[in-house]
Amino acid sequence: MTDAPWLQDACSLVDAYRDGSRNPVEDTRACLDAIEASDLNAFSHVDADAALAGAKAADVSLPFGGVPMGIKELEKVEGWPDTEASLVFRDRIGDHDSTMVARLRDAGAVIVGLCAASEFGGLNVSTTRLNGTTHNPWEHGRTAGGSSGGSASAVAGGLVPIASGGDGGGSIRIPAGFNGNVGMKGTAGRIPRGPKTEIAPLTVVKGCQARSVRDVARWYDVCAGYDFRDPYSLPSPGGWEAGLGTHDLTGLRVAVVPDLGRAVLRPEVEANVRDAAAALIADAGLVQVDVDVALPGLGFEWAMSNLAQLAKDLDGLWPACKDDLTREMAMGFEMAHSSYDLTMAAQVERRRTELNEALADVFDQVDLVISATNPDVAYPAEITANTRVGDQKVGLENNGLLTIPANIVGNPAVSVPVAPAFGLPVGMQIMARHHQDALLLDLALQVERTLPWPLVAPGAPV
Repeated sequence: MTDAPWLQDACSLVDAYRDGSRNPVEDTRACLDAIEASDLNAFSHVDADAALAGAKAADVSLPFGGVPMGIKELEKVEGWPDTEASLVFRDRIGDHDSTMVARLRDAGAVIVGLCAASEFGGLNVSTTRLNGTTHNPWEHGRTAGGSSGGSASAVAGGLVPIASGGDGGGSIRIPAGFNGNVGMKGTAGRIPRGPKTEIAPLTVVKGCQARSVRDVARWYDVCAGYDFRDPYSLPSPGGWEAGLGTHDLTGLRVAVVPDLGRAVLRPEVEANVRDAAAALIADAGLVQVDVDVALPGLGFEWAMSNLAQLAKDLDGLWPACKDDLTREMAMGFEMAHSSYDLTMAAQVERRRTELNEALADVFDQVDLVISATNPDVAYPAEITANTRVGDQKVGLENNGLLTIPANIVGNPAVSVPVAPAFGLPVGMQIMARHHQDALLLDLALQVERTLPWPLVAPGAPV
C-alpha cells in the first residue's frame, strides 16, 4: 500500500510502475492526500475525480504513463479554471487543452490540478489576490519565486514528481533556483505555445519544474516539436533522453560571470556558484576563458512593452477591473498606459538588437556562460517587489538581470541546484548558443553527477 508520494524523479516512478512495485492509482491518491494536507498553497485547483480516473486508465508503457503531475495555472486545460491567476477572470473556464497539455495527456500523464502562479505571469513571485501566497518548501514563509512558483513548490515539496512551467523572463529558472529544482528554458520555440498562439512579446517558452535532468529530457521528448498552430515553433530532433551524456564536453570554452556584469549578488551565492562552476570545469574538462560580459539592460522599457499583451486580455475591462488586480500589476498597467508610446517601442527594439549583438559577441568567444540564477536565496514570501540583496538596497530590475537576457534574445539556459546558502537552495545558470539545448542538458547532467542535489526539500512532503 502506497501511503506517501514518490520522492524520486518521474522517470524512476514510471520504471516502478512497469516492474509492478508501484501503482498509479495508489500514487495519485497519495499525491492528492499530500496536497490536501500541505500548507504550501502550491495548487490553486485540484480535480481528484479526473486524476483518479486517469490513473485507473493509465498505460504505463507510455513515457509519463501514470505519473501524477501539476500544470501551471496560466496553461489552458479544458474544463478547468482559466483565471490567469487573476480575480478578473475568476469565473472563466478553459475551452481547450494547450498543445503541451494535450501532448502530456497523450504520453500518459495523470494531471491532478493547477499549480499557483503570479497574476498573468507578470511578477517573479507567486502571491495573488485570487490564490494568496505560495510558500517555499525549504522554509515556510520564504518565496517560491515565480511565475512558476506553485509548480516549483509542488515538485520540491514532494507533492508531485514533476509539473509544467513557463518562462517569459525567468519564470522557470527563478523558482527552480529558489526551490532546488532543475529548470530549463529552451531555445525560443522549442515547445509550441498553441493553439491560439499569442505571439508577442516573443520571449515566452514552455517547460517544466523537475527533480532530475533526465526528467527534463523526457519532457522534451514528449512536448517539443513543431506545431502549425504556433508558427514560431521549432522541429524537434528527438532522442532527448536517449542522447543524454553523449556530447564530448572536453575543451568547451566557458565564461564564469556570476553577476552577468550587471546584477548585485549576495556574496555567499556568488561563492557557491563559483565553486560549483570550478568543479564542473574540472570534471568536464572545460576551458575557462576571461570575457568581459556587460549586457545592456532594457529595464523599464522592456517591462512596459510586455504589458501590451495584458492590454489585449483586459480590453473593455480596464479601468473598472483595477481593484481586482494585484497592486503591482495595476500600477504597472497604469504606468504603461501613460508612458508607453511609439518612441518607447522603438527604444525597446533598439535595445533588443543591442543585447542580441552583445550576447552574440560573447558567444563568439565562448561556448557557454555560467552565472547565478538568482541574486540571492529566497526572500520573505510576503515581499512582492523585492528591493534587497541581503542587507543591500537594490533596484527592482536586479531580480531579473540574470535571467531576462536569455528570454529577450532566445538563447537556451538551464538552472541547476548547487550548494545551499543559509539553508536555502542556490541555482547556477548555464547559457548556450541558440539550438544547443541538448548540449545544455549534458552540462546539467554533468553537474548532477559531480554535485548531486537533494531531489526534494528536507521533510517533504510538506
